[in-house]
Amino acid sequence: MSVLLGAIASVSLLVGGIGIMNIMLATVTERTREIGIRRALGAKRKDIVVQFLVETVMLSGAGGLLGVALGLAIPLLITHFANMVTIIQFWAPALAFTISVVTGVLFGIYPAFRAAGMNPVEALRHE
Repeated sequence: MSVLLGAIASVSLLVGGIGIMNIMLATVTERTREIGIRRALGAKRKDIVVQFLVETVMLSGAGGLLGVALGLAIPLLITHFANMVTIIQFWAPALAFTISVVTGVLFGIYPAFRAAGMNPVEALRHE
């Protein structure tokens, strides 16, 4: 049963990571002109990478917090309404949040480097 639940969690993380990557790629495409302006004004590639990685961490962190909140609320509701004792280990929500943020960063690296690798002149021409 543990292996099955681990496999389901792994697939869910993969799907979530791909979703984050798609959102960030769409963000990069929508903000091509902004990236070109920043690069033309002297922003380094590192600055662009950091900007998009921070956005990715914020996105995955918000999702992680929502997931942890639901993960804490559902057992409390089960305890209250079903009169079943549920036990939440302290490390479980912390681990879930950490995995969420790490997954976001891993899947946000490609869009961040893609944004940083844009040619400023070509990015400014983009409409």
